[in-house]
Amino acid sequence: MIVSLYSKHGGVHFVKKASAQEINRFVADLPAAKKDSLFEVLGELDKAGLISIVNDGQFADGEGRLEGSDKC
Repeated sequence: MIVSLYSKHGGVHFVKKASAQEINRFVADLPAAKKDSLFEVLGELDKAGLISIVNDGQFADGEGRLEGSDKC
């Protein structure tokens, strides 16, 4: 099952291609130098094939609203 999601911080649109357990295990095993930012972690997950970043220009705010909100 393909699940389309948005990261809570930064609002990056991505498709989950692995279980939460697989993703968590991968992130836990990343060296500290690869965990400097959420964008870096998302990039590593994308490279590993665990997620697919969707380059469609859509972003969500921290509350999950597409295109942001008045607070953003």
